[in-house]
Amino acid sequence: MAGGNFVGRIIGYVVNELVVEGLANNPTFQRFAVRTSKTLQDLSIKAEQTKQEVAEQIKEASRNFDAFKRQ
Repeated sequence: MAGGNFVGRIIGYVVNELVVEGLANNPTFQRFAVRTSKTLQDLSIKAEQTKQEVAEQIKEASRNFDAFKRQ
């Protein structure tokens, strides 16, 4: 039983290495990876900007509410 597990691990390792090597040397996959990385980076920057804008809007709304309460 343990021998089957060992052989399965070896086969899995060899298949994994072939797939990784195949993708690493594939220009189409490389373009896909670069585009995906760039898109995720752009989305991250936009999310940070939006977060800052929303935080500023909340601060402003809080100031307006406090000023309204004092009247």
